[in-house]
Parts: sequence; structure tokens; C-alpha cells
Amino acid sequence: MQQLIESIGKYLLAVVSPLIQSPQTAELRVAQSEDGKMLRVRLLLDQGDVARVIGRNGMTASAIRSLAKAAGDKHGIKVVVHILSRQEVEA
Repeated sequence: MQQLIESIGKYLLAVVSPLIQSPQTAELRVAQSEDGKMLRVRLLLDQGDVARVIGRNGMTASAIRSLAKAAGDKHGIKVVVHILSRQEVEA
């Protein structure tokens, strides 16, 4: 499971880093369900970078979520990706 978490984390950071202005501040927080069948990944970005990652009409975010979900499905795990700004989390 830990290997899956690391690979999904690396994938998300690799995809998102070229899209944002502050890749050094991007942070992943991963929570696993008690039964181990679900991962909730929170991608925390600066306020201005969130819009870049979500994309026009949410198309970029949808593609990122679809690929993360496919990686989880391969291992029988549901993966949910949330894209949030640091300001939303701190409030």
C-alpha cells in the first residue's frame, strides 16, 4: 500500500509541477481509510495555482483525477483527489 501511495504522490507532483508557478510549495496529504480500500489525496497549492491546475471548465483536474483513479483501480483501491488552496485549509 505504501508503494501505491508513493507512486500516486509522485505522479500527481510530476503532472502538477509544470502547471504551477510555485511547485516548491505544493504539498500532498494522504489519508487512508480504516479498511485500506480508499485513499483520499489532498493536493495543497497556492491560491493562484489552484485555478491553473483545475483548468478551463475543470478539464485538467478531471484528467488528473481520472488517471489517479485508474492507478488505484488497478490495485483495487478507490482514489479521491481534492485540489485545494492553502487558504481554504487554514480557514
